[in-house]
Amino acid sequence: MTSSSPRWGILGPGGIARAFTSDLRTAGLDVTAVGSRRQQTADAFAADFGIPRAHGSYEELVADPDVDIVYVATPHPMHAANALLAIEAGKHVLVEKPFTLNAAEAAAVRDAAAARGVLAMEAMWTRYLPHMVRIRELVASGALGEVRAVMADHTQRLPADPAHRINALELGGGALLDLGIYPISFAWDILGAPLSIAASARLGDTGSDTEVATVMAHASGALSTSLSASRAAGPNTATVIGTDARVEVDRVWYSPTSFRVVGPDGVVREEYRSDLDGRGMQYQALAAERLISEGRTDSDVLPIDETVAIMGTLDEIRELVGVRYPGEE
Repeated sequence: MTSSSPRWGILGPGGIARAFTSDLRTAGLDVTAVGSRRQQTADAFAADFGIPRAHGSYEELVADPDVDIVYVATPHPMHAANALLAIEAGKHVLVEKPFTLNAAEAAAVRDAAAARGVLAMEAMWTRYLPHMVRIRELVASGALGEVRAVMADHTQRLPADPAHRINALELGGGALLDLGIYPISFAWDILGAPLSIAASARLGDTGSDTEVATVMAHASGALSTSLSASRAAGPNTATVIGTDARVEVDRVWYSPTSFRVVGPDGVVREEYRSDLDGRGMQYQALAAERLISEGRTDSDVLPIDETVAIMGTLDEIRELVGVRYPGEE
């Protein structure tokens, strides 16, 4: 590995990879290669972003000696295999959320990375955004008093086409894995692991979940609720409610946005506004680079064991609502 800034390789040049690579460029980070299953797709992506190397296979990408860290941005069911491919080649990995299809796959990626001594990190970019850093500071400082509840929704109107990845079970479809990962991870972030989970869902014609609601109880006694939906757009806001104050996070809460700290009397005690370039996905990349430069192989903001455990929570929710993917036991 190079001792200078890590050099990025993009595995799977789809929509989310475009957003991420744009933010890498905004932050001035070093993107040296892209890999696709089709050379033409890799060439086009490389041309759009001024990337020096375009590979017509994932195997070529991970074998590239000028790549230090691979960003895995393929559909959910491919994450584990693609991450393992890169890890076996000795590369660090930043894997799009949800990290894998289920907890068993997540544990396999974690263990492989530990064996090779490389970083494996979930690309839950929201956790690394400045407004989320400030919210964690407020909670830790006691400014909210005892946190009693967390509420968040991630609701979008996405295509109803059965072949679209949001609806296709063979592509890990469903509102929970694609959208629900955000509020579920947020509840974990603020309140820790759930002790109990209740969930209800509406399933579409393909068997994937189009709406899913959860209620979780956490160790402190606090409750969290989430609503995720792929057929209707909601407010996409979040609230952390404490005995002394609450945090009201504006839409779109999981992206750079604003929030207020409000007392029980309704008086605003603090206002926060995000002011940053790009979409904000560069913060997770900068965190990964910092960890690598320090010789560390685990994130302090979202440890790999927590990523695996969050996948376990998603597994349990799917079990409760009856969503199973092809090939699962």
